[in-house]
Amino acid sequence: MFKSSLQNTWVKKFLSDLLSSLRSMNRAPPPVEVSKGVPQKAAEINLQEIAKRFSLSYFTDLSAFSFVKDKITPLSYSFAKAKEVLPLEEREGILLIATLRPFDLELLEEVRALTHKEISVVLSSSSALEEAIELTYHQKENEASEYIASLRSDASSAAEEQEDGYDLLEKQTDSPVIRMLNVMLTEAIQQGASDIHFEPMEQGLGVRYRIDGVLQERHSPPREFQSQLITRIKVMARLDIAEHRLPQDGRIKLNMGGRQIDFRVSSVPVVFGERIVLRILDKGNVLLGLNKIGMQKEMVPLFSKLINLSEGIVLVTGPTGSGKTTTLYSALSEVNNSEMNIMTIEDPVEYKLQGMAQIGVNPKIHLTFATGLRHILRQDPDIIMIGEIRDKETAEIAIQAALTGHLVLSTLHTNDAPSALTRLVDMGIEPYLLTSSVVGVLAQRLVRLICLACKVRYVPSDYELKELGILREELEEETLCRGQGCPLCFGSGFKGRQGIYELMPITSAIKKQLLQSPDSLALQRTALTEGMQGLRQQGAVLVKRGLTASSEALRVTRCSEE
Repeated sequence: MFKSSLQNTWVKKFLSDLLSSLRSMNRAPPPVEVSKGVPQKAAEINLQEIAKRFSLSYFTDLSAFSFVKDKITPLSYSFAKAKEVLPLEEREGILLIATLRPFDLELLEEVRALTHKEISVVLSSSSALEEAIELTYHQKENEASEYIASLRSDASSAAEEQEDGYDLLEKQTDSPVIRMLNVMLTEAIQQGASDIHFEPMEQGLGVRYRIDGVLQERHSPPREFQSQLITRIKVMARLDIAEHRLPQDGRIKLNMGGRQIDFRVSSVPVVFGERIVLRILDKGNVLLGLNKIGMQKEMVPLFSKLINLSEGIVLVTGPTGSGKTTTLYSALSEVNNSEMNIMTIEDPVEYKLQGMAQIGVNPKIHLTFATGLRHILRQDPDIIMIGEIRDKETAEIAIQAALTGHLVLSTLHTNDAPSALTRLVDMGIEPYLLTSSVVGVLAQRLVRLICLACKVRYVPSDYELKELGILREELEEETLCRGQGCPLCFGSGFKGRQGIYELMPITSAIKKQLLQSPDSLALQRTALTEGMQGLRQQGAVLVKRGLTASSEALRVTRCSEE
C-alpha cells in the first residue's frame, strides 16, 4: 500500500515538473490544423491570430532574410519542401526558422538535430514560405562556371546510375560529372536558353547556349570529362552508349522546382567525338494565345477569321526556330472547345494540349505525316494540324481534307508568305487546287528586343533608314535605340524576343495571279497591292517604337526582301 502511494506521488511530481518545463519553454499544445478546403485569406487570418495569441512574429514576405538572399541551405530541399520549414538567418548561435507548424515538437527537434543549433520560430503565410523555399534553393548565378572552373584534372567520376525525372534543385550527388551536367542544365533554364550545344573540339569540349535565337559561348569543361559527360547525357536520354558512329535521338524528362522540363536530345558523330544538342522544352514558359505571342493588334482579327473558317488550309511559314509551332498551338487554343474534334500530327509532339488528340510521327514503324493523316481523316475531325508539309503526298492529303470540309493548319519552310504557294506548286500541286483550298498564309520571324537595362539612343545613318524604309522625320528626336550590352543581357544588348508577322489572305486577285503564274515575286507584288504588310515593314514599326534595333530587324528580314 505504501509502495503504491509512493509511486503515485512520484508520477504526479514527474507530470508537474514536465508541465512546468513546457511552460518555461513557452510551448503550447498544437493549434487546430487549418483545413485544406479553407480559402487562402481565411487560412492566413487564422495563422495571424495564432501568431498574436502565442506572441510569435508573423511575416508575409521572407525574401529579405540573409539565408534567402544568399541562398544558404542548412536543410535539404526535399526536407524543407515536405516539412514546410525554412531556415532564415542565424543570430548569436540561434537559428531562426519559418514554418506553418510552430508547435510541432517532433519537427522542431528534427530541425535542431539536423542543424545542431538552438532554434527560434516565426510564422509566415503559406504562399510566402513556398516562394522563399523556391528562391533559396534556386541555383546561384554563375554556379556552373564556378564549379567547372574548380574541377581538378585528376578528379574521378563515381559509378553513374540511370536516373530520370529527378528535380534539378533537389539532386545531391558527389559525382563531379553528374553535378556538372545538373548545374549547366539549371543555368541554361534560368537564362532562358532554348538549346544547349555540347561540341567536341580538338582542344576540348565547348558548351554554348542559344539565347533569344543566338548562340553564346558559356563553358569549356576539362577534356578528360568529355566522354563521361556525353555518356551521362546518352544514359539519361536512353540512347545506345556503345554506338558512336550513327546519329541518335532521344528525350529526357526532368523537374525544376514545380516546373516540368523536357529535353529533346540529338547526337551525331563528328571528327573529335559525338556532338550533342539538347532542345529545352519548358512547359512553364510557353505562352499560348494570339494576344500573347506579339501579333499586331490589327492583324489578330484577320487571322482569327481565317482559323475560325469551317474548311480550308491556313499555312504558317518561316525558318526553323521562328516560332511557327507556337503560333499553331496559339491558334488551336483560340478555337478549342468541347464541340470541336481537333487532331494533330507532329514530329515530335512538343507540348501536350488539353482537349486535343496529338499523334507523334515515328518513321521506325512507318508512321509518317501522310500515313497518320490518312487515319486522322477516319476519326471524324473538325480541325487538323500537320506539323509540316514536307512532300507531295502529305500536301495532296491536306488539300483533300480541306476540300472535304476540314480546316487544316500546317507549316512550311519558306522565306515569306507568297513563296509558300510557289513551294507547293514546285512539289507538284496544281495551282487550281491551291486556289480552291488555301485560305491564308502567315509568315513570321522572331526579333530580339533591346535590353531595357542598357538601352541608349543614337543617330542612325541614312543607309540604315533607307534599308528599313523609314524617313528621318518619322523618328522621335531623329534617333533610334540600341543596347550597349550589360551583365543582365550577357553583353548582347538584347533581352527577350517578339514575333513579327506577314499575313496574306488568299484574295481573288492573288488566285488570279497564281493561275496565271506561280512566280513568288509576282504573287508578292499582288499581295502588297492587296494591302499586305511585309516582314520588313513590321520590323521597321518595332524599330521606330524603340523595341528592337535596326540591325536586328534587317538581320531577320533580309532573306524575305531579296
